[in-house]
Amino acid sequence: MSNENDFQGELGSHRPYLLRYANLQLRNAAVAEDTVQDTLLAALKGEQRYAGRSAIRTWLVGILKHKIVDAIRKQSRETTLASDPGDSDRSEFDHLFKADGHWQESAAEWGSPERSFDHKEFFRVLEECLAKLPKRTAQVFMMREHLGTPTDEICKVLEITPTHCWVLLYRARMSLRACLQQKWFAGARP
Repeated sequence: MSNENDFQGELGSHRPYLLRYANLQLRNAAVAEDTVQDTLLAALKGEQRYAGRSAIRTWLVGILKHKIVDAIRKQSRETTLASDPGDSDRSEFDHLFKADGHWQESAAEWGSPERSFDHKEFFRVLEECLAKLPKRTAQVFMMREHLGTPTDEICKVLEITPTHCWVLLYRARMSLRACLQQKWFAGARP
Protein backbone atom coordinates (compact mmCIF):
# COMPACT_ATOMS: atom_id res chain seq x y z
CA MET A 1 0.00 0.00 0.00
CA SER A 2 1.20 3.47 -0.74
CA ASN A 3 0.46 5.19 2.56
CA GLU A 4 1.57 3.74 5.90
CA ASN A 5 -1.42 5.25 7.74
CA ASP A 6 -3.82 3.68 5.22
CA PHE A 7 -2.19 0.29 5.78
CA GLN A 8 -2.38 0.65 9.58
CA GLY A 9 -6.02 1.68 9.32
CA GLU A 10 -6.80 -1.31 7.12
CA LEU A 11 -5.12 -3.64 9.61
CA GLY A 12 -7.00 -2.06 12.52
CA SER A 13 -10.34 -2.53 10.78
CA HIS A 14 -9.82 -6.32 10.89
CA ARG A 15 -8.96 -6.40 14.60
CA PRO A 16 -12.49 -7.31 15.85
CA TYR A 17 -12.67 -10.26 13.45
CA LEU A 18 -9.18 -11.44 14.42
CA LEU A 19 -10.01 -11.14 18.11
CA ARG A 20 -13.17 -13.19 17.70
CA TYR A 21 -11.22 -15.81 15.75
CA ALA A 22 -8.48 -15.96 18.40
CA ASN A 23 -11.01 -16.18 21.24
CA LEU A 24 -12.63 -19.19 19.57
CA GLN A 25 -9.28 -20.92 19.31
CA LEU A 26 -7.72 -19.98 22.64
CA ARG A 27 -10.74 -19.55 24.94
CA ASN A 28 -8.82 -17.02 27.00
CA ALA A 29 -9.54 -13.34 26.38
CA ALA A 30 -6.16 -12.06 27.60
CA VAL A 31 -4.16 -14.56 25.55
CA ALA A 32 -6.36 -13.91 22.51
CA GLU A 33 -5.79 -10.16 22.85
CA ASP A 34 -2.01 -10.66 23.09
CA THR A 35 -2.06 -13.01 20.10
CA VAL A 36 -3.98 -10.52 17.95
CA GLN A 37 -1.59 -7.75 18.97
CA ASP A 38 1.37 -9.96 18.00
CA THR A 39 -0.34 -10.65 14.67
CA LEU A 40 -0.92 -6.99 13.91
CA LEU A 41 2.64 -6.14 14.91
CA ALA A 42 3.99 -8.88 12.63
CA ALA A 43 1.80 -7.58 9.80
CA LEU A 44 3.10 -4.04 10.29
CA LYS A 45 6.68 -5.27 10.29
CA GLY A 46 6.01 -7.41 7.22
CA GLU A 47 4.04 -4.88 5.17
CA GLN A 48 6.54 -5.18 2.32
CA ARG A 49 5.84 -8.95 2.14
CA TYR A 50 2.13 -8.38 1.53
CA ALA A 51 1.95 -8.74 -2.24
CA GLY A 52 -1.80 -8.21 -2.59
CA ARG A 53 -2.41 -11.70 -4.03
CA SER A 54 -5.02 -12.29 -1.34
CA ALA A 55 -7.30 -10.12 0.74
CA ILE A 56 -5.62 -8.47 3.72
CA ARG A 57 -7.96 -10.36 6.07
CA THR A 58 -6.84 -13.69 4.56
CA TRP A 59 -3.20 -12.68 4.97
CA LEU A 60 -3.81 -11.62 8.58
CA VAL A 61 -5.62 -14.85 9.42
CA GLY A 62 -2.65 -16.77 8.04
CA ILE A 63 -0.33 -14.90 10.39
CA LEU A 64 -2.81 -15.30 13.25
CA LYS A 65 -2.99 -19.08 12.79
CA HIS A 66 0.75 -19.36 13.37
CA LYS A 67 0.56 -17.05 16.39
CA ILE A 68 -2.29 -19.13 17.84
CA VAL A 69 -0.26 -22.34 17.56
CA ASP A 70 2.63 -20.54 19.28
CA ALA A 71 0.28 -19.37 22.07
CA ILE A 72 -1.13 -22.88 22.55
CA ARG A 73 2.41 -24.28 22.64
CA LYS A 74 3.35 -21.71 25.28
CA GLN A 75 0.22 -22.46 27.35
CA SER A 76 1.00 -26.17 27.21
CA ARG A 77 4.50 -25.58 28.54
CA GLU A 78 3.22 -23.34 31.33
CA THR A 79 0.39 -25.59 32.50
CA THR A 80 0.84 -29.28 32.01
CA LEU A 81 -2.54 -30.96 31.92
CA ALA A 82 -2.50 -34.73 32.14
CA SER A 83 -6.16 -34.86 31.22
CA ASP A 84 -9.04 -32.47 30.80
CA PRO A 85 -11.66 -33.12 33.52
CA GLY A 86 -14.32 -33.26 30.83
CA ASP A 87 -12.38 -36.01 29.04
CA SER A 88 -12.59 -38.73 31.69
CA ASP A 89 -15.60 -40.80 30.61
CA ARG A 90 -14.79 -42.85 27.52
CA SER A 91 -18.33 -44.22 27.20
CA GLU A 92 -20.30 -40.99 27.30
CA PHE A 93 -21.62 -41.51 23.75
CA ASP A 94 -22.24 -45.27 23.90
CA HIS A 95 -25.95 -44.72 24.49
CA LEU A 96 -26.21 -43.18 21.02
CA PHE A 97 -25.30 -46.45 19.30
CA LYS A 98 -26.78 -49.93 18.95
CA ALA A 99 -24.69 -53.00 19.70
CA ASP A 100 -23.87 -53.33 15.98
CA GLY A 101 -22.39 -49.80 15.91
CA HIS A 102 -25.23 -48.08 14.06
CA TRP A 103 -26.96 -44.98 15.41
CA GLN A 104 -29.88 -45.52 17.80
CA GLU A 105 -31.73 -42.72 16.01
CA SER A 106 -31.08 -41.40 12.56
CA ALA A 107 -30.10 -37.77 12.47
CA ALA A 108 -32.86 -35.38 11.50
CA GLU A 109 -32.65 -33.97 7.99
CA TRP A 110 -30.25 -31.07 8.24
CA GLY A 111 -31.03 -29.63 4.83
CA SER A 112 -28.30 -28.11 2.75
CA PRO A 113 -25.17 -27.41 4.81
CA GLU A 114 -24.24 -24.70 2.32
CA ARG A 115 -27.43 -22.79 3.13
CA SER A 116 -26.76 -23.12 6.85
CA PHE A 117 -23.37 -21.50 6.42
CA ASP A 118 -25.07 -18.49 4.90
CA HIS A 119 -26.75 -17.76 8.22
CA LYS A 120 -24.84 -15.66 10.73
CA GLU A 121 -27.06 -17.20 13.36
CA PHE A 122 -25.64 -20.63 12.53
CA PHE A 123 -22.15 -19.41 13.42
CA ARG A 124 -23.42 -17.98 16.68
CA VAL A 125 -24.91 -21.37 17.56
CA LEU A 126 -21.73 -23.16 16.46
CA GLU A 127 -19.65 -20.87 18.67
CA GLU A 128 -22.04 -21.54 21.55
CA CYS A 129 -21.64 -25.30 21.02
CA LEU A 130 -17.84 -24.98 20.81
CA ALA A 131 -17.82 -23.00 24.07
CA LYS A 132 -19.50 -25.93 25.84
CA LEU A 133 -16.66 -28.30 24.97
CA PRO A 134 -13.95 -28.92 27.57
CA LYS A 135 -11.00 -26.63 26.88
CA ARG A 136 -8.53 -29.29 25.74
CA THR A 137 -11.17 -30.98 23.55
CA ALA A 138 -12.02 -27.65 21.92
CA GLN A 139 -8.35 -26.85 21.36
CA VAL A 140 -7.71 -30.15 19.61
CA PHE A 141 -10.83 -29.79 17.46
CA MET A 142 -10.09 -26.20 16.44
CA MET A 143 -6.44 -26.93 15.71
CA ARG A 144 -7.30 -29.94 13.55
CA GLU A 145 -10.49 -28.89 11.82
CA HIS A 146 -10.20 -25.13 11.68
CA LEU A 147 -6.48 -24.42 11.59
CA GLY A 148 -5.67 -27.58 9.63
CA THR A 149 -2.85 -28.53 11.97
CA PRO A 150 -1.60 -32.09 11.35
CA THR A 151 -2.24 -34.60 14.14
CA ASP A 152 1.46 -35.09 14.89
CA GLU A 153 1.91 -31.34 15.36
CA ILE A 154 -1.13 -31.17 17.66
CA CYS A 155 0.31 -34.01 19.73
CA LYS A 156 3.67 -32.28 19.95
CA VAL A 157 2.22 -28.88 20.86
CA LEU A 158 -0.25 -30.20 23.45
CA GLU A 159 2.01 -33.03 24.65
CA ILE A 160 -0.60 -35.75 24.11
CA THR A 161 -0.50 -39.12 22.40
CA PRO A 162 -2.05 -39.64 18.95
CA THR A 163 -4.64 -41.96 20.53
CA HIS A 164 -5.65 -39.28 23.02
CA CYS A 165 -5.84 -36.76 20.17
CA TRP A 166 -8.19 -39.02 18.20
CA VAL A 167 -10.35 -39.62 21.27
CA LEU A 168 -10.63 -35.87 21.84
CA LEU A 169 -11.53 -35.29 18.18
CA TYR A 170 -14.18 -37.99 18.37
CA ARG A 171 -15.68 -36.48 21.53
CA ALA A 172 -15.65 -33.01 20.03
CA ARG A 173 -17.39 -34.15 16.86
CA MET A 174 -20.00 -36.13 18.78
CA SER A 175 -20.70 -33.27 21.19
CA LEU A 176 -20.92 -30.73 18.38
CA ARG A 177 -23.22 -33.01 16.42
CA ALA A 178 -25.56 -33.39 19.39
CA CYS A 179 -25.49 -29.69 20.22
CA LEU A 180 -26.09 -28.56 16.63
CA GLN A 181 -28.83 -31.15 16.23
CA GLN A 182 -30.60 -29.75 19.27
CA LYS A 183 -29.94 -26.03 18.86
CA TRP A 184 -29.95 -25.60 15.10
CA PHE A 185 -31.07 -28.43 12.88
CA ALA A 186 -34.01 -29.63 14.99
CA GLY A 187 -35.64 -26.23 14.59
CA ALA A 188 -35.01 -25.17 18.19
CA ARG A 189 -33.18 -22.07 17.06
CA PRO A 190 -34.42 -18.65 18.16
